[in-house]
Amino acid sequence: MSWLFETGHAADLILAVLLAEALWLRARGWGWRELVGLLGPAALIVLGLRGALTGSAWPLIAVPLALSLPLHLLDLRQREKGRE
Repeated sequence: MSWLFETGHAADLILAVLLAEALWLRARGWGWRELVGLLGPAALIVLGLRGALTGSAWPLIAVPLALSLPLHLLDLRQREKGRE
């Protein structure tokens, strides 16, 4: 099982599951904007994880992690607007 993590394929599997979830939700009427807000931060965090697992340079780890927060905050803002 260690090869799964050493090669980054564990993160690839998670990304595939996120893609399948996005397609499933899209088929049930979710809009792309909602999907990006919901699943985008998770995908960015997993991309950072993949970089860490494969020994990538620190910017390839830090940038996706840093971008996940603003995307998450935008999603929260959209959801808050929807409640009002």
